[in-house]
Amino acid sequence: MSRNVNTGKKVVIGLGATGQSVVRFLLRRGISLVAMDSRSEPPELAVLKCEFPQLCVETGAFSAETLLTASEIIISPGIALTEPAIARAAAKGIPIIGDIELFARELKSLAPASKVVAITGSNGKSTVTTLLGMMAKEAGFKVAVGGNIGIPVLDLLTQPAAELFVLELSSFQLETTFSLAPAVATILNLSADHMDRYSDLAAYHRAKQRVYRNAKNLVVNRSDDLTRGPLSHKSHEWSFGLNCPDLGQFGLGQKKGKAWLMQGLKTLMPAAELAMVGQHNIANALAALALGSAVGLPMEAMLKVLQSFCGLPHRCERIIDFNGITFVNDSKATNVGATCAAINGLASDGDKIVLIAGGDGKGADFRPLADCTHGLRALVTIGVDGNRIAAVVNDKTEVHSASSMNEAVSRALRLAAPGDFVLLSPACASFDQYRNFEVRGEAFRQAVFELAGADRVAGGAL
Repeated sequence: MSRNVNTGKKVVIGLGATGQSVVRFLLRRGISLVAMDSRSEPPELAVLKCEFPQLCVETGAFSAETLLTASEIIISPGIALTEPAIARAAAKGIPIIGDIELFARELKSLAPASKVVAITGSNGKSTVTTLLGMMAKEAGFKVAVGGNIGIPVLDLLTQPAAELFVLELSSFQLETTFSLAPAVATILNLSADHMDRYSDLAAYHRAKQRVYRNAKNLVVNRSDDLTRGPLSHKSHEWSFGLNCPDLGQFGLGQKKGKAWLMQGLKTLMPAAELAMVGQHNIANALAALALGSAVGLPMEAMLKVLQSFCGLPHRCERIIDFNGITFVNDSKATNVGATCAAINGLASDGDKIVLIAGGDGKGADFRPLADCTHGLRALVTIGVDGNRIAAVVNDKTEVHSASSMNEAVSRALRLAAPGDFVLLSPACASFDQYRNFEVRGEAFRQAVFELAGADRVAGGAL
């Protein structure tokens, strides 16, 4: 443990990718600070110290003495505001902000004409954020994409000036954001997640709702009342949904027996021409169209991207077709809502699924999975909370357990029939077995290839 004397400096808590970007941002502006991290040897600290030899760093348990004398605290999103020393500083009235707040303040002076799109939700936000960035680029806009996905927001400001910032924002980031004024903001959907950090769904909902503060336009999901903004909000409201839309809104309609993406009464493109597959990805496409329209992107460019964008790795990604069975990697589904969306999306045409699920449930309520069993042929559980998932569905579908990913994939193949999907969609975090969901997805991919005797992907993203 190391300590430094702090005399009213800013304090940066957390030295992951976000914290490091904050440190660089402040020190390059000549602002004195103390950096804190609970780990004794934060990764990349040596690189940061080499770049800024004057940097003061405290490691180990957070020092209340340091925090109580700070002029302002900039906290990384992975660290809870309820940490005792941090809560004491907050009670004393010391401002606690995050990197998004620093970005918002800087943007006002650096690029006041730039527009911000703020995207949050329990599921689909990475897909929609990436999709909208591609749409803006196709339309010829100078666009920067980052936040909770890819590049930390402060690093976006070191690049050539952008006309449009497309930001994925987590509930953790929104907790400490006050000044962001998006041209358009959305909550794509909301289901229980991070219940290890929030006291209940209402607290999680309140954090997500902060994305609408100061927003000029709101995009809401007609199928999810929790995505709607405050009744007092005076901003213009757009909407999307998988039903027929009202005038000017986005939805799904029928024309000559085929499903079409629509804006009001206007047909835009057949749903079958989307490169992504699944009802949840149709909803993601409609959300992106609504967001893009709110910031003036031309429809032609947006539709062109929808015809080519196949989705993101580990998000309903087709791995291979083997013996008539399609293996799908949805390792990014770290909560129940994401898994339900994947099941409902893939089983919408009557297809059957052998689901591989389980991991670290983070205190989640798995009961909503019981309403998704219509699409399941069987369930194979993995991880520490696999038995909790089994308990809510074992009277509705066949349930098996596996001690490893290889065993899960092998068992799932034996249970599946030609025409079925074998879907890894865990409804849980990965930390009980894997470093992150990407590593878990790669383990699934490798197990599938070994089973099929294949060397590489045969297929593409769903």
